[in-house]
Amino acid sequence: MSHPKHISIHDFIYHLPDESIAKFPLENRDDAALLVYQNGEIRKEAFKSLDDHLPSNALLIFNDSKVIHARILFRISESVQVECFCLEPADGGATADSFSQHGPIRWTCMVGMARKWKSEKIAKSFSGKEGDGIFTATKISNEGRDYLIEFDWDNKKYTFSEVLELVGDLPIPPYLNRSALPEDERRYNTVYAGAEGSVAAPTAGLHFTESILQRLKVNGKDLAYVTLHVGAGTFLPVKSNTMEGHEMHAERIEVSVEMISTLAKGLGNRSIVTVGTTSTRTIESLFWLGCKWMKEGRGEEVFFVNQWEPYEDNVNELPSPAIVFSFLEKWMKENQLENLSGYTRLIIAPGYTFRVVDALITNFHQPGSTLLLLVAALVGEDWKKIYEFASQNNFRFLSYGDSSLRFR
Repeated sequence: MSHPKHISIHDFIYHLPDESIAKFPLENRDDAALLVYQNGEIRKEAFKSLDDHLPSNALLIFNDSKVIHARILFRISESVQVECFCLEPADGGATADSFSQHGPIRWTCMVGMARKWKSEKIAKSFSGKEGDGIFTATKISNEGRDYLIEFDWDNKKYTFSEVLELVGDLPIPPYLNRSALPEDERRYNTVYAGAEGSVAAPTAGLHFTESILQRLKVNGKDLAYVTLHVGAGTFLPVKSNTMEGHEMHAERIEVSVEMISTLAKGLGNRSIVTVGTTSTRTIESLFWLGCKWMKEGRGEEVFFVNQWEPYEDNVNELPSPAIVFSFLEKWMKENQLENLSGYTRLIIAPGYTFRVVDALITNFHQPGSTLLLLVAALVGEDWKKIYEFASQNNFRFLSYGDSSLRFR
């Protein structure tokens, strides 16, 4: 197969009528439909029956990242407002540390109506349980569409996490064409979300309820968690003629040594089922990270996996996933690291060979998206059959839509 760099995104366009897009969540998370794809066969089931369709030895891997109130609107005149869309902490430190600070703090942001931002500092008031306050934003510098913004607030009783809840808005997907509603506060996060940092939900997990998670555990499935903070780049369309001209956005990964140990011990005798494309990219990125460190004989406290790394190695010379994750586990323990942090730009597209993942639970993605490329890498040309079946059988598409279980 040719290199994924030569893929044209135009080959991954399908017709998506507006009425097929789920604009609002179902009343109950687990009332969603479930498309099951296995051995070339497709059938429609209920999400509540998910456990019945999983291998008995399944290890499910979830992304526990939590969506933050990333959109901050500043009214600078009666007719003009500036939007700061928070992307990530600017200091490169742990995301959790950023949210616990009491200010000031610097973030990388996208800025809407930046040309209207003339003064050095803009401000808005807020009010909460710990009293009132003034929240300010100062534009420090910019590079392209990304701005370095310093945030501060005068009421230091609040952490950045707490004040962001008061001054910011939940960034629901732009294709919903509506403002966030109170129900989105609960429904646009998973029931197991805990690690603050995403600007978009890992939507494959939105269907899970506490009762379904409990049923999975009772029936012998193991559940494990990683963190990938979903970036705004997940909404960026592919504009280049081929994938070689598309720059994948970097997204922050944080994974515990316990998670690495689980993989080191479980690979080979477990079926690895990732919940969402974000969990998939996390696990596969960790494999390539381990391969690189084994080859170079070193490790880094903050790592980076580049876009095309997996396509540069001789696949016949790669160590097994069990060996790779055992190496990472040993390295973390030797360096007394509880967590491994870094970034991935990994693009998974047709031509990619999955090293860890056996099956994927995911929603139905936008035409011409890198998420659709990942699905096509997993199931091959049958992605067209899957999406045609979903369309003909009234599945609901995109973030608040229905679910699917797809085996490699």
